[in-house]
Amino acid sequence: MHAPIGHFEHATPAPDCLDELTAPVAAAVRDWTGSVPAEQIVYVDTEPEWADTATFVQHYGQELLEQSANCVVVAGKRGGETTLAACLVLSTTRVDVNGVVRRRLGARKASFASMDTATGETGMEYGGVTPIGLPDGWPLLVDSAVVDLPYVLVGSGRRRGKLLVPGKAFAELPNAVVLEGLGIA
Repeated sequence: MHAPIGHFEHATPAPDCLDELTAPVAAAVRDWTGSVPAEQIVYVDTEPEWADTATFVQHYGQELLEQSANCVVVAGKRGGETTLAACLVLSTTRVDVNGVVRRRLGARKASFASMDTATGETGMEYGGVTPIGLPDGWPLLVDSAVVDLPYVLVGSGRRRGKLLVPGKAFAELPNAVVLEGLGIA
């Protein structure tokens, strides 16, 4: 399966439109070293009000739901320490925060990070957080089903726009750990 670029009016290789991305995402694309060439990461210009997955697929086509993934920021707490991490799961699932995430982070309690924490720490807009360009040292937990897809539609760091990324590229991102069962129905 090829990237579903035909669904979109404006699709450009991400290295050719770094000014459309937030600073951390643009830096990650500029410094890309994965086995997948950076040119295979495609920026798709979309309206900000269509950023949420349900609205996005309603506008661009329900079939894109099966190729979409959500990236969320979680906070694991143990004692007085908090560990922030990102989780990437298919849009048809939800993150197993109290099971897989809590155990993986070695936390007594895990929850979704607040909007202010997610945006402040990542430098990305709420509703557009992406695994590309996360802060140094952050764990990135990736559901194995995401890696298995030829192309995955994720946020671009902004509410305006999405990235189309070969699924296997997520396994090569810094601090990425591919996990079975991270996304649950």
